[in-house]
Amino acid sequence: MGGATHVSVNPVLESSLDQEPKLRAIKELSESAALTSIPPEYAYSTTANGSSVSEPDDDPIPTIDFSLLTSGDPDKRFRVIQELGKACEEWGFFILVNHGLEERLVDAVMGACDEFFNLSEAEKKEFEGKHVLDPIQFGTSMSAAKAQRVFLWRDFLKVIVHPHFHFPNKPTGFSELAKEYCKHSQKIARELLKGISESLGLEDCYIEKVMNLDSGYQSFVANLYPFCPQPELAMGLPPHSDHGLINFLVQKVEGLEVQYNGKWVNVNAPPNSFLVNIADQLHILSNGRYKSVMHRAELNKNAARVSIVIVNGPSLDTVVSPAPELLGSDGSPPTYIPMKYKDYMVIQQNTKLGKSALDQVRLQIV
Repeated sequence: MGGATHVSVNPVLESSLDQEPKLRAIKELSESAALTSIPPEYAYSTTANGSSVSEPDDDPIPTIDFSLLTSGDPDKRFRVIQELGKACEEWGFFILVNHGLEERLVDAVMGACDEFFNLSEAEKKEFEGKHVLDPIQFGTSMSAAKAQRVFLWRDFLKVIVHPHFHFPNKPTGFSELAKEYCKHSQKIARELLKGISESLGLEDCYIEKVMNLDSGYQSFVANLYPFCPQPELAMGLPPHSDHGLINFLVQKVEGLEVQYNGKWVNVNAPPNSFLVNIADQLHILSNGRYKSVMHRAELNKNAARVSIVIVNGPSLDTVVSPAPELLGSDGSPPTYIPMKYKDYMVIQQNTKLGKSALDQVRLQIV
């Protein structure tokens, strides 16, 4: 396991996240024999965010074949880059297939996540964190929800794995599996970002260079959404956008919903695929051309759900702003405030539930 070095952040920003109410882990609560309904503090209304949900067949999420990016065939690469750009611009989400990461590794990491969440509460509390930049954090709900006294039906483990690898030392073998998984995921992300750079009309290594990806932020996030006696009244994660560049998500049980054309689309990806979403820093870099869209985690009515998310971001000290190369051709002005990535992460943690942190850094154009 990596050292316990903490990243230095602005103390004014840091202090806002240090005071959080203590909550009981949702797994422990959900397994209580006396639980027949959710406690009132877990009630969450989705009315304001829209309740219309369509199935994937009605609004099929784009599929990108990763192998075509790396095939060496320039015609195939050109076509898939065009498809990639269209998916980023219209959806902000796509399914990535043929990415080369073996399914046995995905299954092994998913199994290790189950083992972690099955540790005793005392063991898991060894890994509690308070701040978004603590290297290892086990917790429940989320910071913004706690601040607003609305609690979510979710336990989580968040670990910073790059540029320095950290990880819990329990259960046995979890750290080694996660390290291999993250290493392969990072290679896929770097190749995918080259294709996204080209789809924007930039050189393939543009994002890699300006986002300082050699020292880029990467985190491993495991989410547990336990069985809920009243799933229609509670929420796993409310509508939100993500703070990084691109995220990879895997799930074995449905629950992720993506906002598209004013309605929610239930995401059901094929086996051994990644669900990839454009996150806020890529939205800002492209000056809003590529969409970081709202998505949410609904509770499954029949089973507990575990998801694994790999967050791929710039280096923490990188100042992210719209790329100058994307502004001059049509005379469009920059629409986002330049900001260090680590400061944006803290802003996101304090953003009101159901809102995007992008709204707080958007320039008002008159």
